[in-house]
Order: sequence, then C-alpha cells, then structure tokens
Amino acid sequence: MKQQNRTATVTRTTGESDVRVTIDLDGNGTGNIRTGVPFYDHMLTALAKHSLINIDVEAEGDVHIDVHHTVEDVAITLGQAFAKALGDKRGLRRYGTGFAPLDESLARAVVDVAGRPYCVVTGEPDGQAYHLIGGHFTGAMTQHVFESFAFNAGLCLHVTLLAGRDPHHIVEAQFKALALALREAVAIDARVEGVPSTKGAL
Repeated sequence: MKQQNRTATVTRTTGESDVRVTIDLDGNGTGNIRTGVPFYDHMLTALAKHSLINIDVEAEGDVHIDVHHTVEDVAITLGQAFAKALGDKRGLRRYGTGFAPLDESLARAVVDVAGRPYCVVTGEPDGQAYHLIGGHFTGAMTQHVFESFAFNAGLCLHVTLLAGRDPHHIVEAQFKALALALREAVAIDARVEGVPSTKGAL
C-alpha cells in the first residue's frame, strides 16, 4: 500500500557547506552519496542500502579545515528531508527495531517516528570517541550524526552498542542497525487507520 509520493528534496547553504539531499522512503536502497568525507559516504551508502530508502547527497564544505561542519550539515539536511518525505504519517508502522552485527560488533537501534525528537547513544567503549576512522571521521561524530538526524527528522532514537572492539566495525554496525529500524518504522501497514497515535497526531 503506497498512499502518497513519499519523496523530498531539501537544500541547506551556510558559510561552511552547501548541501542538497533527496530521499525516497519507498525506494530500493540506492545511495548516491558525495560528501567529501569517504568514510561518511560509506556509512550513508550502507544506511540507504539496508533501509531501502533511496538517498542522494551532494555536499561541498570546508573539509580542508575539518569534516565536522559538512558531516553535521548533511545529517541536519537528511533529517529535514526525512521529516518532509513522511508527510502526514498516515498508515505508518511508526516503531522500528534493528539489530546489526559486524564481526565482533553488535548494535541495536530503536526508533519512534513520534515527532518528539530525542537521541540516546550508549555502550561505546572508552576511546571510541577519539579514534580517527578513515583518516577523517572521528568516532565522536557518530553520536553527533544520530543526534542531528533525529532532532531534525522528529525521531526518538536509541542506539546501543551491545558488543564491539574495532572502531570501524562499531560505527558500521550502528549505522546498519539504524537502517533496519528505519526500514521497519516507515513501512506502511494496511491495517493502520489514520495516524498511529492515540492523540491522533504525530
């Protein structure tokens, strides 16, 4: 059951970056990601692939200074596009849970498309935040991406690392768990009448 065209394009331009994001919630997992931060491209491509959400990202930023600005602005724009594509949220499953292993790492993500932004990231080992992955992306950026995305998408998001040692594996498991949770949460359920809330609004 596909009730509406659940696509959106959002642009964001600041003195630090220029970002354009297009998403299709009813896609096939195609990701065309160009942020100038290779490891981030890898993670967003995995997010698209396993969520079945088509994601196109074109970003240019001051990565010669630091990747932080571009990574953050892409996450903000992606969240805004996600919220726009959701539309009136009629027929949504609303809740989603995903578990993703990668070798020794195991992550769980739980999401509620509630319109009440919140984000909790727990379980990362000491030192994960300071580890540089792929030469540019610090482990600390993972939580910042999830927070920026959740706050702008209107999601309640909990990401828990259940096991992990290798910093790359940890982050990839976290992103893939989020993808699986989103895939479930944004699915349309024919049995859901109207907005899935006792309040009648999300």
